[in-house]
Amino acid sequence: MTRSPGKMRRLGADLLLLLTTLFWGVTFVVVKQAVEQVGVFLFLSQRFVLAFLVLLVICLVARRPVRREDLTRGVVLGALLFGAFAFQTMALLHTTASNTAFLTGLNVVLVPIIGAAFLRHAVTINMKLGVVLATAGLFLLCTNGNWGFNRGDILGITCAICIALHLIFTGRFARTSDVYWLTTIQIGIVGLLSSLVAYGEGSEILVWHPEILWALVICVLFATIFAFLVQTSMQRFTSPTHTALIFCMEPVFAALYAYWAIGERFGARGLIGAALILTGMVISEISFPGYFFSRGRTGELD
Repeated sequence: MTRSPGKMRRLGADLLLLLTTLFWGVTFVVVKQAVEQVGVFLFLSQRFVLAFLVLLVICLVARRPVRREDLTRGVVLGALLFGAFAFQTMALLHTTASNTAFLTGLNVVLVPIIGAAFLRHAVTINMKLGVVLATAGLFLLCTNGNWGFNRGDILGITCAICIALHLIFTGRFARTSDVYWLTTIQIGIVGLLSSLVAYGEGSEILVWHPEILWALVICVLFATIFAFLVQTSMQRFTSPTHTALIFCMEPVFAALYAYWAIGERFGARGLIGAALILTGMVISEISFPGYFFSRGRTGELD
């Protein structure tokens, strides 16, 4: 039995997005150690500015003409991406890391809700089941089953909204934009805004910090340039909801790497949570013909 070209493209997109998620999960420990040494926004500034310069050189050498709509779309995506980083950082100051991780992961719920409500995206029954399982898994993995709401959690929810909108608009823009310029501009906006915040905090942005050299190399090349080029390119072939489900694997990969690198261990609830996330992602691939969130709606790839 042969697969159609469309299904093969989607499978390839899923595998590359999963590889991107692996890089983000593995670099979680690396980033955590780096920001403890130089501060969050200084690290983000140097990471995204360096990535922007590399991508800019690639675009200029390849003589890729930039269009006005690519510039505008890149600014929108960059502002949303920076908002995700900024609100997540502020949430960590006012609530627990477990609450922040869980609330950030709730973008997997917000993507289909926002897409269906405002952009007429169809959401299949298997995707809804996948979202429910992934959300339960995130709760167990990130909070170990214990969670209390506080005012700082509003910032975590705002972060999730920014991520959800970034996923939705990336899928929308990538289909008719130059993915290289779209990625380059949004990375540049994050670098610019992070630099402004770091400067406002009194950080010296152009100071060399040898203690974070390898963290910068790894994050610039793999967690930024490769990861966001892949996300922008591959979302042309899969839906925002499915992308969000794949990205739910980030805390799983982060926990596995932390176990291997620094000896952090899964609890029983964490193991169940990881299994639920993986099950939700797999179920989202299974087709149940004839069932949709709202019949007759179109706009999101299934």
